[in-house]
Amino acid sequence: MSDTPARLFTLLSLLQTPREWPGSELADRLQVSPRTIRRDIDRLRELGYPVQATMGAVGGYRLVAGAAMPPLLLDDEEAVAIAVGLRTAAGHPVEGIEEASVRALAKLEQVLPSRLRHRVGALNTATVQLPVSGGPTVAPEDLTVLAAAIANRERLRFGYRAGDGTETNRLAEPHRLVAAGRRWYLVAYDNDRDDWRIFRVDRIRQPRPTGARITPRELPADDAAAYVSRKLRSLAPTYRAVATLYAPVEEVARRLGSAPGDLEPIDEHSCRLHSHTDTLEWLAFRLAMLGCEFEVHGPPELAECLRALGGRASRAAGAVS
Repeated sequence: MSDTPARLFTLLSLLQTPREWPGSELADRLQVSPRTIRRDIDRLRELGYPVQATMGAVGGYRLVAGAAMPPLLLDDEEAVAIAVGLRTAAGHPVEGIEEASVRALAKLEQVLPSRLRHRVGALNTATVQLPVSGGPTVAPEDLTVLAAAIANRERLRFGYRAGDGTETNRLAEPHRLVAAGRRWYLVAYDNDRDDWRIFRVDRIRQPRPTGARITPRELPADDAAAYVSRKLRSLAPTYRAVATLYAPVEEVARRLGSAPGDLEPIDEHSCRLHSHTDTLEWLAFRLAMLGCEFEVHGPPELAECLRALGGRASRAAGAVS
């Protein structure tokens, strides 16, 4: 990249991400020599941009907060992405995020070029988000600390409250944050337990980086989202349900559709369902909606769910005069 102003703009845009950039990586990104990168860094400092350099194998350059931080630089795609993200952020369980998102979006739209303002306005007009309520919230400052530690590859100390209320102090190597519906999870290597763990962020207290740099470990999964999904499934209770359905197996299979479970024919008028599920209420509802007689052989919790469902249905029908 021979155009110096354009190169400085791109360099500054890269440095505004919350991480350290080795000089060699910046040189590869901009297709220049490390010496040119050093000269460009000096030019940015002369213009008042607080670029900090650290030495060592994991050192590099980063833009730090100064007394007068220069304006944020965004390309077209980044500006639209931020605007859309702010528009949809209210659905996340972060304290005060709705009001803060509206304020930030208003400020961003004021400085967008007209062509981008039109694109963002069209997206906002065409998009309707379902309101989400209930569940714990996450402190935005905690998310900021966790994200910075992940980007800077620093160990973290924090207090953690388990599901049973037990309070512990943890030392961990943060890997990724995963947003899953109304929950945020931190995927990290727990140094005290010498194993990978997932932590609910709403249960984390006073996270603070230790300053100790870490070498990234290999996660035992394809990615952090897959790891969280697998862990959550392993923690959920699993029930083995068995029921006899008094209808032909072909008809039951058609009515169940993609519902989990194995069907085996008993005779031409009945079949047996073997199901593995973690939500008995859902299975009770599906059985009741099959439109045929059936008999549950287990577990007892499924029978209890059916009794509760039947009671609600009977009371609703009895209320109709």
